[in-house]
This record gives sequence, C-alpha cells and structure tokens, in this order.
Amino acid sequence: MRNSLLAFALIAPGIAAAQDHSGHTGHAPAPSSAPPAPTPPAPAPAQDHSMHHATPPLQDHSTHDMAPAAATSTEGSGTALLPGAEGAMHGLHLATGDWMVMAHGVLNLVHTDQGGPRGGAMTFVESMAMLSASREFGGGRVALRAMGSFEPAMGQRGYPNLFATGETAFGRPLVDRQHPHDLFMELSARAELDVARDTTLFLYGGPVAEPALGPSAFMHRRSARYLALSPIGHHWFDSTHITYGVVTAGVRTPALQLEASAFKGREPDEERWNVDAPKLDSWSVRATFTPSPNWTAQFSHGRLKEPEAQHAGEDERRTTASVHYGRGGFSAMLGFAAKDRIPGDTLTAWVAEANWDVTTSHSLFGRVENVANDELFPDHADPLHDREFRVTRFEGGYAYRLPLGPAELALGGSLAAYAKPRALDAAYGRAPISATVFARLSLGN
Repeated sequence: MRNSLLAFALIAPGIAAAQDHSGHTGHAPAPSSAPPAPTPPAPAPAQDHSMHHATPPLQDHSTHDMAPAAATSTEGSGTALLPGAEGAMHGLHLATGDWMVMAHGVLNLVHTDQGGPRGGAMTFVESMAMLSASREFGGGRVALRAMGSFEPAMGQRGYPNLFATGETAFGRPLVDRQHPHDLFMELSARAELDVARDTTLFLYGGPVAEPALGPSAFMHRRSARYLALSPIGHHWFDSTHITYGVVTAGVRTPALQLEASAFKGREPDEERWNVDAPKLDSWSVRATFTPSPNWTAQFSHGRLKEPEAQHAGEDERRTTASVHYGRGGFSAMLGFAAKDRIPGDTLTAWVAEANWDVTTSHSLFGRVENVANDELFPDHADPLHDREFRVTRFEGGYAYRLPLGPAELALGGSLAAYAKPRALDAAYGRAPISATVFARLSLGN
C-alpha cells in the first residue's frame, strides 16, 4: 500500500482541492534553517502534522562541528515559521542521487450545511498534492517545490461558508461562500547559504509562491488541521498564500528571522486552471521571533496593489501579528490583522484556534473569529450596502484518527454558531447554526 500511495502522490502533483484559499491548501516549504542541530525526535502518532511543510533533511547542517539544542522552529507555508515542537511535515521520501524527494497529499471529503436563510448545503472534496526536491549545494541548500489542487473542479463559486467574503465568480462578488484554490498552488524554489555558524541567508520565490505577509496559511497550521472550512477572516490574514509572482530575501538565526518580499498584489483571478501573469508591484516585510521550540511570534506589514477585483482602484495596507504555541499533542494560535483600504476604511479581525490530540486516536479542535466586514451586501441598491458589521464565529469539533500505514484517515465533524448585530437577522436569521462532517485521508504521517 505504501508503494501505491507513493505512486499516487508522485503522479498527481495537482490533485488537491485545498480548503481554500479553501482549503487554500498548502505549500511544501523548504528546509528549515534552524540552528544547526539534528532534526527533533519524530512526534508520537498523535502528532501527525499532515499539513505541515518541510523538505527532507536539509536541516542537518553537517558542516557545523557542534550540535546545539533542538530546532526552535519549523517551516509552515512559504517562508513562514511554526514552533519547532510541532515537528516538520512527514511525507514519503525517495533518495535519487544527491537529491531527496518528498511527496505528500490530502483528500478531504466534506459535507457542510450552513444555517439560516443565506446558508446552503453542499458535499465537496478538498485536496492537495505536493512534491519537493532538495539537496546540499556549495555550503548551503537548494529546494524545489510544486503543489497543486483539483479544487477548480468544484466550480467557480466554491462551497457555502456563512459570513465568508472575498474574490468573485462570474463577475459577481462571492458572499457567504469560499472560493476554490487554483490548480497551481505553488511553483517555487529556495536557496540557502550559511554565512556563519548560526546565521543563514535565503532567497525564495517563483511564478506561484507566498510572500512574507501574515502567519502560516491556515491549512498548514496544526492548530487548524481538522477545521474543514476556511476561516471567515482568511482575506485578513493569509489570502496571499497563493500569489502569482514572489521574490523574498531574508536572514535567519536560531531566535529571529527577518525577511522582505516583492510580489503581485492582485489576488488570483476567476480562471482557476491557469497561471496568472506574474508581476512585482507590491511589498511586505516580516519579523518572526522563535524564543523556544514551543513558541513562535510574527509581525508583518505590506502594501498590496489593488488586491481585490471588487474594489478596483483601491490599494491595501495589511498588518498582521500572531503567536503560535505547540507542545506534545497541543497546538494553538492567536492572531490579529488589519486591512486599511487606500482610500477607504480600516477593517480588523481576530482569530484564536487550537487542536488537542487527546490520545493517539481522539482529537478536539476549535476556532473563534471576530471580523469587521463591509462586503456582506454587495448590491449597491441594498440599504445595508458598504455598511460595516462585526461578526463572531464560534466553531468546535471532534476527529477520530485511524493510522493506515504511511497514511492517516480522520473522521469527524464540527458545529458553528454566530454572534452578530440584530440588523443582520432579516438576512441571516436570528441564530443560524452550521454543521460540517468530513473524512480526511492524508499521505505521510
């Protein structure tokens, strides 16, 4: 079965209907440039980081003559960092000469029934397939990554997700729906050079990549592993995880990473099967502090050139801050984001999420979001058009995990409730409740 799963991952680098930007589903990060140390011990089965990225053992800087403490961080999506205690993503590995190839994939069969008059029911598949290849080279390391998704087959309107907004379908704004990911989620390369014992310079980018802006994308955070639907604050925190045109340069030490990016500000268009024309018209900077293997904190800021098609002529200043914690079978994140339209208002969002692997078979998870949104009524004739409403979403759930050799099957579900202004009762109902169930198969554990 291991061979068949490996073959599946190798021939289907695009089979992924990620959870949005819906999975906007994931990137396969490059090797961590954590302090020169052996890779931390593999986590217990309960810690199957099946959505985390990491390229095979490029973290073993064998040219160093000393082996300090365990790595303080591991990589999430793009060049974002997560606590080292969470461990890097495990996948199927194949050595070919000087190169190490890793394959990973996820299939998630989801049924959701979003409550209230604006809700809807739908059964769909989220998926992701990833290949990465890495090797030591000239005193450093180089890694190539490709990731894809079959989510475009879901249709341009994506799936129902109450209070989610962002992007368009058939020229109309998407409201209470999560748009699908593109076929190409990442086509990137990363080069690293060790310039001192504890200091590494890196250059990352490609025609499809992720700039240094925001926390690691939600589908790559262990704290959000079993939350099947995209966060309603996705376009505040991590919507840039699929960007057509990115160049990032940075420096990394055991406790601090500083980086800057040039990238295309416009979000992917409605044609999800192709590659949009890359452009470098926006910028961002990010600082990430990793004081210990259990904690990671990031602060980032950027200016995006006309990111949303429905806000033509409006640039955006985006600021995010987040703190991540991981220990044993527990992982959590707290984040804040603000998007300041130019010209326009500043809209803020908060998110708190956690996953607790209670045993090797049972997991509890949840997310609370608070978002100020002025896109819930896009019709200019509606009296609530352009009005800002602050909505809170509460979601909690359970997953039962079954190991299947090199894979894992997780069966579970969640319920979501909402707190909102009374002015929204006519459109959304007084107390909508949403229910979601899923069967998630991940390759690599």
